[in-house]
Amino acid sequence: MDGATPGPNFQRYDLGKLSDHYFVRGGEVVFRSRGEPNTAAAIGNALAEPVAVIVPLLIMRPDPNFVLPEYLAWAINQPDAQRRLGAEAQGTSLRMIPMRVLENLDIAVPDLSTQKRIVELSALARQEGRLLREIATRKEQLASIILSEAAMAADQKEIAQ
Repeated sequence: MDGATPGPNFQRYDLGKLSDHYFVRGGEVVFRSRGEPNTAAAIGNALAEPVAVIVPLLIMRPDPNFVLPEYLAWAINQPDAQRRLGAEAQGTSLRMIPMRVLENLDIAVPDLSTQKRIVELSALARQEGRLLREIATRKEQLASIILSEAAMAADQKEIAQ
């Protein structure tokens, strides 16, 4: 989980009479409490059907009148919050963030319009990063092709002499 909203490739199982406590429907944040990384992802849009969430994921249900799920996930995934969570992690072989630590995590909560702008700018910054990495990869490929062609041309020139 990298903080991005999960995709539609879910598997379906008959879970019988499972409590609503284990389902997300949209508007929640899921947090990976065990292992690494301990990141959060927003389930921002209403889902076509409920999705069961199991350990090691914890479900947070922010009040949409005060905190956007995307903003909460963004805030939890910030380096400062991650350091504070890491300082409270338990376990040696399997790192775990207890729910009480997550509940006590202090984050700034600006007004909803500011939260929305922060989330949008963060998404644009991630997109820019992906595009810059793609440009760098393509520049390397182009340089490799040009240099290979130059080497072959020089080799053909030597053979012709």
